[in-house]
Amino acid sequence: MLDCTLFGLNAGASHIINVGFHAANTILLFIVFGRLTKSEWQSAFIAGLFALHPLHVESVAWIAERRDMLSTLFWLLTMLFYARYAERPSVGRYLAAITMFILGLLSKPMLVTLPFVLLLLDYWPLGRFGDARYRLSRLLLEKVPFIILSAIASAVTFLTSQKVGAIVNISHLPLNERIINAIVSYLTYIGKMIWPTDMAVLYPHPGGTTPVSKAVIYGSILIMITIFVVCYCRRYKYLFVGWLWYLGTLVPVIGIVQVGSQAIADRYTYIPLIGLFVIIAFGATELLEERPSGKIVLGVLAGISLSACAVVTSHQLNYWKDSLSLFGHALAVTKDNYLMHTNYAIALNECGRQDEAAAHFAEAVRLMPGLPDTHDDYGNILRKMGKIDQAIEQYKITLKIDPNFMPARYNLGLALAVKGDYEGAIEQYRLYSGKAVDEIDIRRDMAIQLAKEGRPDDAVSQFQKALIAKPDSTEVLSKLGYALAQSGKPQEAIEYYNKALAIDSNDVITHGRLALALASLSRFDEAIEQCRIVVATRPDDFEMRTNLGMLLQKQDKLDEAIECYKKALQINPNFQKARDNLDALTEQKKGS
Repeated sequence: MLDCTLFGLNAGASHIINVGFHAANTILLFIVFGRLTKSEWQSAFIAGLFALHPLHVESVAWIAERRDMLSTLFWLLTMLFYARYAERPSVGRYLAAITMFILGLLSKPMLVTLPFVLLLLDYWPLGRFGDARYRLSRLLLEKVPFIILSAIASAVTFLTSQKVGAIVNISHLPLNERIINAIVSYLTYIGKMIWPTDMAVLYPHPGGTTPVSKAVIYGSILIMITIFVVCYCRRYKYLFVGWLWYLGTLVPVIGIVQVGSQAIADRYTYIPLIGLFVIIAFGATELLEERPSGKIVLGVLAGISLSACAVVTSHQLNYWKDSLSLFGHALAVTKDNYLMHTNYAIALNECGRQDEAAAHFAEAVRLMPGLPDTHDDYGNILRKMGKIDQAIEQYKITLKIDPNFMPARYNLGLALAVKGDYEGAIEQYRLYSGKAVDEIDIRRDMAIQLAKEGRPDDAVSQFQKALIAKPDSTEVLSKLGYALAQSGKPQEAIEYYNKALAIDSNDVITHGRLALALASLSRFDEAIEQCRIVVATRPDDFEMRTNLGMLLQKQDKLDEAIECYKKALQINPNFQKARDNLDALTEQKKGS
């Protein structure tokens, strides 16, 4: 909210803030482990891996995941204040740690496992377990307020997630399938940490397709590692703490309670991987430091590891530049990913690539045939492509799955109207809006859609009936003008546009339509004036900027036209019309 207040919808500014938080967490992680372990080089390496690892790209590049970084900031501050409290106990230092913990829980409930981590820190590196001054009962008692807060946060999160439908229905994902996925996920995350390839914004849940034998093998490996760690916990305390940190902090997001449709998520590793980084940093030191040239080897290996992370992270960032890249890459590295097919189809449609969008919607409904909204979206694309019968079929499937899915009811009415079945359309509108709806409102809505669907003559007839009841409706006046323009009657259209603007001079949509009508009559100066009104009010309107460029080009104002096309492409790099016009005009200037 603060970002939007300060910067509006400027994504660049929000990305900078995210990077700032990530940098702050990196520095704070170095400070915290430096203070806890008194080992600066190992702490620096842990912080370096945290800063540069490709699995952390999602948390930083996805603006909405600000909560990952904000909660981690308070997680690390809680550790810092707890370390100060452990060094010299006082009520003030304890309350400071509790306060940071509360702020962290308010940022994201991922912190519910932090009391468990604080107990691990008591074992190592704080060494409070071996200190005669601290009994186990006292150490546990210190954590009680933290545990109570964690329990409250867990309950609130579960209830609110369940209320908004974020938690997947247990009947859809039985407990055994969730346990199998959780076991496999633990080693999958480790594999991606070591060899970070095929990273995606969403990994579809395998459901019941994962073989039980795979879960048994993966589970056996986890048990063996844990047994080894416990057996050597006195000798390699960092190994014990790092491994249990990893296992424990993943519990809230490992999928036993399934939130969302993903099997795993890169963003879930933001805190848990710190435990594995601790093992790597101190384990490598343990193995090599005392050997001949060991410090040199450690330095070289650290440099290679961090450089490799930086290169892969830089490459992964490229996929986050726009929706087509992000969703397209997810489809390339995963399979049977119905949600990414849907998202990719939506992105393709926004770029005007409707044939490709329809193909991906078709694949989405094949993979997940029981989702009404996907069928409805598929129907919308088919309707835009003029495949009305196929669109009607999709809407009917949607309503068969969920008779109360009102968007499909409305869209079915639109499709029937385009087909010419006005009585059928009116019936669907009535079912959508309620029996008492005014028929004139229905005809107005129908006329609006007929104009969109390229049926201007039919739209004009419906608009004129709507105007009988609402002669001062700027929306109807403007849309009637648009329908007349589509019918090849721009002069009549201009009259209705002017009537609409006389009522509301700030209606930018009508200004834009008036510009097109004026341009069709070669009244370019007036059309340019209307275009400038639109782009002054809506600077991100790349289509109007392109139209303005075309009008300027007709007046041989080529440099201004080029500038308009460039600005349009800055706003939407995938807008092909602006790209084609710019390329053609650039070639024209070269030729002259």
